[in-house]
Amino acid sequence: MSKLFPKVILKSGRERSLERFHLWVFSGAIKQINGTPVDGDIVEVFGNDGRYLATGHFQQGSIMVRIFSFRQTDAGKAFWHEKFANAIAFRKALGFTENSSTNVFRLIHGEGDGLPGLIVDFYNGVAVIQAHSAGMYRHRELFSEILMEILPGKITAVYDKSESTLNSAEPGSGAFLKGDAGTVVVTENGNLFEVDVREGQKTGFFIDQRENRKLLENYCQGKRVANLFCYSGGFSVYAARGGASSVDSVDSSVKAMKLARINMELNFGEMENHQFLTEDVFEFLKRQSAPYDVIVLDPPAFAKHRQALDNALKAYRRLNEAAIRLLKPGGFLFTFSCSQVVTTEDFRLAVFSAAATTGREIRVVYQLSQGADHPINIYHPEGEYLKGLVIYSG
Repeated sequence: MSKLFPKVILKSGRERSLERFHLWVFSGAIKQINGTPVDGDIVEVFGNDGRYLATGHFQQGSIMVRIFSFRQTDAGKAFWHEKFANAIAFRKALGFTENSSTNVFRLIHGEGDGLPGLIVDFYNGVAVIQAHSAGMYRHRELFSEILMEILPGKITAVYDKSESTLNSAEPGSGAFLKGDAGTVVVTENGNLFEVDVREGQKTGFFIDQRENRKLLENYCQGKRVANLFCYSGGFSVYAARGGASSVDSVDSSVKAMKLARINMELNFGEMENHQFLTEDVFEFLKRQSAPYDVIVLDPPAFAKHRQALDNALKAYRRLNEAAIRLLKPGGFLFTFSCSQVVTTEDFRLAVFSAAATTGREIRVVYQLSQGADHPINIYHPEGEYLKGLVIYSG
């Protein structure tokens, strides 16, 4: 039996996306709202003919309702416990929860797990919650209890890292909800990384690139490698593990370079064949003349909304053109976009345009995406936010 939630009534014909299990209701699809919900309130969505369609969190904006159930529910603890248990069972089926060589992975991936607005990452016993909606933020205390119930002994602390993702500052975000922990050292495919869950980007580490870092390792033996926008040096560690003759890590952030240095030393000690270059990547590419065998381009999101799309695509073209020109013949470029509004087709066209401008003979070797613990809901293709290509330059 559901509670008496405010009702969102859709315009005629606008119910079709929910009938296909899409997880967003846009403001333009709404005919009327019965009740006065505020950001974070639970609402029920009905068709113009009065049929119940779904239940979700209300929030003012372009996406006005984020759906978490297509069945009427009271959204009590038992409901959320079942949702979390299903998501974590999926990670168990993938082999993450008992993997001795990898103890860092995503437990909850928003729309991919039918929990839009919620991210939970696991860092060697520390779970980091990041709410992207007011509704999910309200449940953070309950969610921390459920996590520790489902994974007893495996989760020793839960940290709320929502202050950077919520539209408005929320009191209490940026704090441990359960337990406590300082800097965490995690293992990924046998490599060690220091993660700062408080101050690091995203939840502390770019977990979604795990399999792509592992792939890079296979192409670095005896090679000169540049890792551009290196952040904490993830790709650099794998390049060195793969036997690179030299690795240059480049990022404009002093804090990022400090993390990159720590991670290289954790795995290899002092390395004479590694350079840490704190500078703007575009400026680095302009002044660089000595070519590389392998280049990694993993920039931050150039477009976080559609209004920025054109400028973002221009930036991707400029960046990839400069990198391709700096590749030795027979070299490999690992290039990525994490901008959700940049489609796979947009990104491929940007890289194609960049390659055509150079006149180089280019082959696509791999088409890449996020790791399996960042699943894409088949009814919500927008969840495929990470796009990557490995190209070979003749």
